[in-house]
Amino acid sequence: MRYMVGVDVGGTFTDVTLVDASTGDILNHKVPSTPDDPSRAIMTGIEQILEMNGVPVSDVRYLAHGTTVATNALIERKGALTGLLVTEGFRDLLEIGRQTRPGLYDLFKEKPEPVIPGYLRLEVEERLYADGTVRKPLNRERLAEAIEQLKREGVRSIAVCLLFAYMNPEHEKQVVDEIRRLYPDAYVSASHQVVPEFREYARLSTTSLNAYLGPVMQTYMDNFQQSVRNAGIPVDPYITQSNGGIISIQESVANPVRTAVSGPAAGVVAAAYLAELTGYKNMITFDMGGTSADFSLIENGEPKISMEREVEGFPARIPMLDIHACGAGGGSIAWLDAGGALKVGPESAGSTPGPAAYGRGGTRPTVTDANAILGRLNPDGILGGRMALDVEASKRAVEKHICDATKLSLLEATMGILSVVNANMTRAIRLISVEKGYDPREFTLVSFGGGGGLHCGALARELGIPRILVPPSPGTFCSLGLLVTDVRSDYVRSSLQESNGGGLDTIRGLFADMEREGAAMLAKEGVPESNRRYALGLDMRFKGQNYELTVPVEWSELTVEGLPAIVARFHEQHEKNYGYSNRNGVVEFVNYRVTALGELPKAALRAEEESAGAGRTVKPTSTRDVYFAETDRPGYYSTGIYSRTDLLPGDRLAGPAIIEQMDSTILLLPGQTLRVDAYRNLLIHTFGEEEQR
Repeated sequence: MRYMVGVDVGGTFTDVTLVDASTGDILNHKVPSTPDDPSRAIMTGIEQILEMNGVPVSDVRYLAHGTTVATNALIERKGALTGLLVTEGFRDLLEIGRQTRPGLYDLFKEKPEPVIPGYLRLEVEERLYADGTVRKPLNRERLAEAIEQLKREGVRSIAVCLLFAYMNPEHEKQVVDEIRRLYPDAYVSASHQVVPEFREYARLSTTSLNAYLGPVMQTYMDNFQQSVRNAGIPVDPYITQSNGGIISIQESVANPVRTAVSGPAAGVVAAAYLAELTGYKNMITFDMGGTSADFSLIENGEPKISMEREVEGFPARIPMLDIHACGAGGGSIAWLDAGGALKVGPESAGSTPGPAAYGRGGTRPTVTDANAILGRLNPDGILGGRMALDVEASKRAVEKHICDATKLSLLEATMGILSVVNANMTRAIRLISVEKGYDPREFTLVSFGGGGGLHCGALARELGIPRILVPPSPGTFCSLGLLVTDVRSDYVRSSLQESNGGGLDTIRGLFADMEREGAAMLAKEGVPESNRRYALGLDMRFKGQNYELTVPVEWSELTVEGLPAIVARFHEQHEKNYGYSNRNGVVEFVNYRVTALGELPKAALRAEEESAGAGRTVKPTSTRDVYFAETDRPGYYSTGIYSRTDLLPGDRLAGPAIIEQMDSTILLLPGQTLRVDAYRNLLIHTFGEEEQR
């Protein structure tokens, strides 16, 4: 293997990372995104970075990319016209939902419209008991009528979700076979293939989303794959999933809902890779872009996984990296509410017109404008000097929309904007750490994305996080994550069993079936047996509870003698998450999970000798006055401006300082210190003293 290419598609820019597997050299490139057809920007970026570095396309041996196609189709409601076949009597379940909802007592809270309209939700005459045995056989005549009706309505996709199909999928299989016989052009998504576990509404919602997105993803992937072949690239591309792993194009078309948070997931994977290299196993990831900031937690080198998330208001019962997003990006707009309180976000100026400082017609104040006014962004240009900033336009925007409506001076209003957006992000970090039993002071903040470097110092200081790690190319960090991950597929089965050992034969049988399914998938992906491994997990709860905790298990523990150790881990986890655990309560097994992993060759970051910069004095390229309120003596400080490319492993700096690079700007607050480590990461020591490890 010679060259590896990772591509991350964002709303404004498409990031491309090229890695020479033989030397470890990493090169980055950015091109404007093409939302109408993301594959155009992808191919443009790939072709340009190969040409710029004299790499023939025939030398590309690995290609992966994170996609926002599924997410955007859902946000913009541009999925396929989809029909739904459900068990008789359950036609309106998709609309009724469940008692759990974000605004339980808000009578005016608007629910998102179902992706499948009522007239396309049809009933099938059949019924299973809760144990999967047949109560009423499938009526094939009525089934054929329903399929013909959907065909006449012109649906492109059909979702199938029958009651208790996770226990016995036979009726669903018969429905799928009949659809393919009568309507072979339709895309079909059946719940027993997408999410074979209990909880009817979440299973129905996930299957419906999958069907809604399927044809869109199929069209995009066909175009992308053809573009790759036309360019002469000799490999088929991989696609990132929401769980952080990658899958082939064919698998992503079959399960498009699994790519719902594909882009942010790649950044978390890259951070986990850095955790392994640097030894900082506990990390909080902070990815700040133009529209939002994404946060996630890594414990002992392992990213946290959530088994159910909402995607644009709809439950998706699939394993996803537990990423929390808030509307706090560089383009987030500052505004005053009805009571005159200063707010920031979630509305964003986007890339067009963008912040006022960009000079593209934006007139409303944003976080980027605040940073520009305070001197934290280079007024002569960002993106390596390619984009000049209009600081006067930023001042006019803040004065018109904030100062004129309040008694705040320009300086007070500007610092107020940063204080509010930092407070929003601090709350988001507390959600994934403090509120889940984790102490931020035991973690390292990994800052990436174009805007992360400007705010990481203040966030870490507020939360007591002792150190910050900024990777070499923070603005293209997600595309690096695509080159350090593995093939991954998750499997699940449901069966209620008490933890007394009575159902061990059933449990072992379920795990064995899922491992065989995972082995078949990995074989299809071309992963040799020596590179395959499997991780087992149990969803457990106290009997009568309505929520579960996932506990890792080993095959050797699936014995009567091994069960107490599993139950003990459940009690520990329950106490950590909820502050208590009933040691005398009856513990129940609910879902059984297998993760099949196929290890792939990875981009290798190589360590350098830190002696290169040890003891030398790094001179700034220039200085400018920058305002800091995050200090005991607020005011303007003469601040050294440094180029990231000039910094060598072992170099040290003391704040205040600003480090500029093509894809980001990093702010070192007064009293903070910085060291460049062997991998050229910037290690910022929040309180000025380098910790002893």
